[in-house]
Amino acid sequence: MNAVWSFWSKPYLEARKTIWCSEKQHLLSWILSLQQARKFFGKTVLFTDDYGARMLIDGLQLEFDAVSTSLNTLSDHDPKWWALGKIYTYSSQNEPFIHIDNDVFLWKPLPVNSGTALFAQNPEYFDIGASFYMPEQIELLVKRQGGWLPREWNWYRSSGMQQRAECCGVFGGGDTEFINYYAKLALETIEHSANANLWTTLGEHVERNILVEQYLLSACIEYYKNHRDGSYQSLDIRYIFNSMDDAFDPGKASAAGYTHLIADTKKNEALANDLERRVKKDYLEAYKKCLRYIDRTI
Repeated sequence: MNAVWSFWSKPYLEARKTIWCSEKQHLLSWILSLQQARKFFGKTVLFTDDYGARMLIDGLQLEFDAVSTSLNTLSDHDPKWWALGKIYTYSSQNEPFIHIDNDVFLWKPLPVNSGTALFAQNPEYFDIGASFYMPEQIELLVKRQGGWLPREWNWYRSSGMQQRAECCGVFGGGDTEFINYYAKLALETIEHSANANLWTTLGEHVERNILVEQYLLSACIEYYKNHRDGSYQSLDIRYIFNSMDDAFDPGKASAAGYTHLIADTKKNEALANDLERRVKKDYLEAYKKCLRYIDRTI
């Protein structure tokens, strides 16, 4: 399988730099994420834009096997959609792959191969009205403003099933036909003309990105597992962890050989220092290149 990363620079430059303890830690995370994954995957691929290529390839001199600047096509999109670069990358894959966030570090091989239809970090089950997933808030605006949501979303919400989303710290699999379909549906949800006012008026407390990337993915999986008219009736998804609680359990994360600096952990100074020590110890030449790049640009 291919190991794939994406970096759309627009959200990062406009707002998301601040999610990291420092720019140095952000760059060091790229080094560690790539270098660790190279031990377990035959091919590594970066999807980015011109700025990202200058930073990661020309600046850090990261050694991806292939680089695409296809995310230049997103230059006119709203940077609030920070997951858009990932979704666009999912939509363009035609070989079995695993997309790896740059804050994910693999210490052991993932339990996945090209025969695994779908694979993600863990399921995130939730109750409507008691979660940071808020599909009902988007649905309310759709009803008021005449917006549009995919049939898979609407069916899943009315199905009576326990609601869940898929944590996509890592995501991919061998069923690229389904992944392409889901990703293009997510893009359509973002770009649909009927939703323009919806996204403008959606409150900042509703995290649109995880709904369109992670919740819609679950909706598509369950829809096609339960509809005979679909093309993906044997669809199944496997995980590293069976639940969000398991993913946050240090013992289980250690046993899986998996680290994900999720959310606010990227601003934790102790973890930032650990990250720097690890890169300096294991990848000294890459560490030196990072420092030289920082001296030139920051």
